Amino acid sequence: MAKKNRTKAQADTPAGEVGPRQPCPCGSGKRYKACHGAPGGGQVFVKRPFEGMASECDVVALRELVPAATAPLTLQGEYADRVVKLCTLLPMAAPALVRDSGEIWLGLQVQHNFGDPARDLGAVLLEALAAEPGAGMVGLTAPPGPGPRLQDLVVDGDLAVEVHEGFDYWVADMDASSELAQALEQAEGAAAPTARLTSVTAAYWTRMGAKEHLRWVMPEPEDALLDALARLHVSGDDVLVPDARFVGMFRAHGLLAPVWDLPVGTGPEPLEEAATAFKAKLDAALADTSDLTTEQRSARNGLANRQVTIR
Repeated sequence: MAKKNRTKAQADTPAGEVGPRQPCPCGSGKRYKACHGAPGGGQVFVKRPFEGMASECDVVALRELVPAATAPLTLQGEYADRVVKLCTLLPMAAPALVRDSGEIWLGLQVQHNFGDPARDLGAVLLEALAAEPGAGMVGLTAPPGPGPRLQDLVVDGDLAVEVHEGFDYWVADMDASSELAQALEQAEGAAAPTARLTSVTAAYWTRMGAKEHLRWVMPEPEDALLDALARLHVSGDDVLVPDARFVGMFRAHGLLAPVWDLPVGTGPEPLEEAATAFKAKLDAALADTSDLTTEQRSARNGLANRQVTIR
């Protein structure tokens, strides 16, 4: 079972926390005790910063996996009348833009490394809300102190995610300056074709070069999800479509994102029905609380070794 596969350092660490000798999840390459775990090392690291949000999985996907997408945000209280758009990436990787109309664009793909991305985003949003219309780029120059996190400022609910072919949405309603046009050209070259499935939550098809993949951010706790995936792997039920192959997982912001390699030419449409069928099998496997068999434990170990931590 999961606990038997943990190292001594992991076994001495409470679930959900980072051990002092483990790599700091901020991505610095240092041990946690020498980075965010050190006195004065910045905000305490939050392993699952977007937990509790209805669209947690989509927020993680847009922050780490999806090149170009947007979603409107509805704010609470005194800011309810402000127009805010959540964006994967903004020109020059800006944390936020305050446009001439006063509309705010909030960038997700900004790595502050302050420990709590949800607080970082909340602080940037507050800075943008306080800025004058047309202020342009807004960001943080130092770790924010205590204050509201992103989920404290927005009305919770499912995000209406719109995936774009590229970054033309930057200039859809304006004339691009030469500097912005250059940034747009550079960004377009890194935007892989991507589509969000509609039958399940936070599953994204993408084509990268000559290969196609499905990357699916899932909300279940890691140990339970690994157990369920191991059961499905042994029974052969982890194949989405013929000749597809379950190849591993990304780990980002406390969640796992299983990844499948797909036959070239699959496209997103055939995955809709397949994803729905797989979700039903996964739910059944998650509900199975029996001990893993020897074969399933071996499969689980193999899956655990095929994880790549992004954040």
